[in-house]
Amino acid sequence: MKYSREQLIETVSGQMPEKRWKHTLGVMQTAVELAEKYGADPVKADLAAILHDVAKYWPVEQMKAVIEESSESNKELLKHDKQLWHSEAGFIAARKDYGVEDAEVLNAIRWHTSGREEMGLLDKVVCLADYIEPGRDFPDVHKIRELAQHSLEEALVAGFDSTISLLLTQRKVIYPLTVLSRNYLVQQLKIQSHGGL
Repeated sequence: MKYSREQLIETVSGQMPEKRWKHTLGVMQTAVELAEKYGADPVKADLAAILHDVAKYWPVEQMKAVIEESSESNKELLKHDKQLWHSEAGFIAARKDYGVEDAEVLNAIRWHTSGREEMGLLDKVVCLADYIEPGRDFPDVHKIRELAQHSLEEALVAGFDSTISLLLTQRKVIYPLTVLSRNYLVQQLKIQSHGGL
């Protein structure tokens, strides 16, 4: 079944507390702004943002079951922090339950928490929007917002650095893909600054 934008908003907002829906509205607004600034499709950015946290408040067992049952899910993720699971479960739900077929939109939902190597433009837009939407308040957020005015990649590196630093201070396991995503972006920036060398 295909959902209209209004139906999606009604369904998704009903699955989370009001505070989290306010966050989603902020991500929608920010993702569209970033898409327009950096040349991504604003309609796709809006759709991915609406659905990015669709599974965030599912019971852990439901997320786990959805990931285990899907033939295309990354089951390795289940060995890592449960905070990461909603992205994978949300990507599966977007396709299966909400009829989203666009690979760019699905990828942006799937990788908005961890990032990935070779992130596409829409991946970067939605991941960064999740970091810097107006309701976010953490020590480095102002710096990341400033960087976002000039470079998606610089801002995302700062976002991943902030996450990794926090996890280090909390002595938590760092999901390897987040480190790989950060390193990939750093290498991209080096190539850009050396004129493609």
